[in-house]
Amino acid sequence: MYGIYSDLNKIEKFVVSIRPSFYLKKNKQLFPLSGISKSKTILCNENGYYAIFNSDRFGFNNNDNEWDSNKFEYLLIGDSFTIGECVNREDNLASVLKRLSNKTVINLGQGGNGPLINYATLKEYITPNTNKVLWIHYEGNDISELKKEIKNKFLNKYLNEKNFFQNLKKRQDEIDILHNEILISKNKKIKKFNLNYKEFFKLNLTRLTICSNIIPGCNPHKNHPTEFKKILILADKLAKENKSEFYFVYLPGYFRYKNKNDYGYNEIKKIVSDLNINFIDMHKDLFLKTDDPLSFFPFRLNGHYTVEGYKKIAKEIYKATSN
Repeated sequence: MYGIYSDLNKIEKFVVSIRPSFYLKKNKQLFPLSGISKSKTILCNENGYYAIFNSDRFGFNNNDNEWDSNKFEYLLIGDSFTIGECVNREDNLASVLKRLSNKTVINLGQGGNGPLINYATLKEYITPNTNKVLWIHYEGNDISELKKEIKNKFLNKYLNEKNFFQNLKKRQDEIDILHNEILISKNKKIKKFNLNYKEFFKLNLTRLTICSNIIPGCNPHKNHPTEFKKILILADKLAKENKSEFYFVYLPGYFRYKNKNDYGYNEIKKIVSDLNINFIDMHKDLFLKTDDPLSFFPFRLNGHYTVEGYKKIAKEIYKATSN
């Protein structure tokens, strides 16, 4: 991604999506939960092209004028599957839901988010007059991300201090400055060391493959921290206080169908059900009903979903949430 970023910037101004999780081990006075605002932002390439979007006033993957609406049908919170990697904006979950409902949809997804960052994002950016909040949970890494997030003292303030709030909507200039400093630093490293980011990406995939496929019983997503339940309770309460319906959307991962990895599915489903939270089960209601679940993944390889995969998931969500 940073290689194409460096090449494109020789022609015009582009940025890359800098994940909030990048700051987990940084000691800053600000913890950004969004990207760089009003910029051409590069996402990943899994379908044969780099997905690029123009970010909104807060650095999210929306048309900026969505925020000017008086009413919002859906607000989406989640990780890279929510932001829409690796497809163009018109093919992500939020855009398909917008077309189906013909109403305003806000996408707050950011790559690498786990449940605690998701809750912090919801707390900072939840919008009045929102009918439905969709908490989109990806089984492949959300719990392992949470285990990293709960070690961050700054993020734990969202969890343990009722009134903690960074007021990020009014601090986008600071967020942009911080992100741009990182991009400048990374660009210098690219030029100095000529790093091969494709090989780096393959290495990361190999590590995940080893754990999920080769090592018997290896599952980094089981043994859910107690904070997971607490976060869901707080998120559901926040939605209710906003007079919004709260839905937990469960997204399945590649290795569930490639090698029968369970990902702690039943445990998560029980936690959500015990809290009386609406549970939308994409594994049971969509993927198991197709003859070839792997067809939802680009070239039948581990990664995000295809355009058709995102489209069918959005249709299932719309069907489950339509009154």
